[in-house]
Amino acid sequence: METTDRPQLSIIIPTWNETGALPGLIAQLQRQRGLSLEILVADGGSTDDTRAVAQAAGVRVIACPERGRGAQMNVAASRATGPMLLFLHADSGLTDPEQLQRALAHLAHQQARLGNRCAGHFQIRFVDPSGDPPWILRYFEAKSALNRPECVHGDQGMLLSRAFFAEIGGFQTELPYLEDQHLSRAVARLGQWITLPGRLESSARRFRQEGVTRRILLNAMILIGFYADFPEFLQHAPVLYRTQDHAAPLRLLPFLRLIHTLDQAAGRKAAWRRWHRIGRQLRCSLWQLFFIGDLLFTQWLLPNRHPMLAFHDRVVQPTLDFTPCDWGCAILARLGVNLPILHIAPQKSIC
Repeated sequence: METTDRPQLSIIIPTWNETGALPGLIAQLQRQRGLSLEILVADGGSTDDTRAVAQAAGVRVIACPERGRGAQMNVAASRATGPMLLFLHADSGLTDPEQLQRALAHLAHQQARLGNRCAGHFQIRFVDPSGDPPWILRYFEAKSALNRPECVHGDQGMLLSRAFFAEIGGFQTELPYLEDQHLSRAVARLGQWITLPGRLESSARRFRQEGVTRRILLNAMILIGFYADFPEFLQHAPVLYRTQDHAAPLRLLPFLRLIHTLDQAAGRKAAWRRWHRIGRQLRCSLWQLFFIGDLLFTQWLLPNRHPMLAFHDRVVQPTLDFTPCDWGCAILARLGVNLPILHIAPQKSIC
């Protein structure tokens, strides 16, 4: 519901050629009840009718001089007038006409209990026009309800106060992707994430277009590169992040070759120091196996509880938190990168 008074909530949607998805989201937002809101479309120079579609729907369009979701959302946030900000992807979908009112009320309640450094995200539900999403995406749906910083992504929506957003310093703009992970980690460092009531629909189109398994593996490589402080990988792979209109089947071997090339350029000692960080990150990610165990074996008996994950956090993680485990994971990871390269003929470029 758009009003001329100061809104309670400013919704910021970064776009690049989103003519197909944007109208549906705007219509859902304009049907929201119980609160006043403004909608800002932060466009990075779309070459289709995205801006015209947004203007025809009566929402504000912010033409951003720099393309990249982080930069676009920062510009729109600086022009928003509401005290609360919600960042949404253009292909997101709301599931209840009072969803945002309930989310604001829930976040306000939690802020009164936990403090103002509190931000919220929705659990997601994947929507696949070609049929039911594969089981592995159901796993990611369940994981999106957790409040671990590595589990909070931009497709879940990010709701926080303007003051907290300013304290964090906004989104990073060094890369055209991973801006959500920088913000997620900053929120966890300074305050706390909470799961908002209701679900947010997210399109499975990228997984279908790029290949479900390959997209998941590449996402894992990106996140490990981020959390293990491997900026060279993130900066030198030109197609780690493709805009939706250029999504196509992925090939993973070029990315493995890039890692191998960066190892050679870094030298043996520097490369092994990097692999130690990667091994530590992999060891810290073992909790996901226990979470899968909960989903497979305990949810029917203990719904909404995760005893295997709790066991990992209380017992397994402290037990394995020592250097030999990190080195073991590092060696296995390096073998996993190098073995495919040794058995497949070289290719010329990353694509």
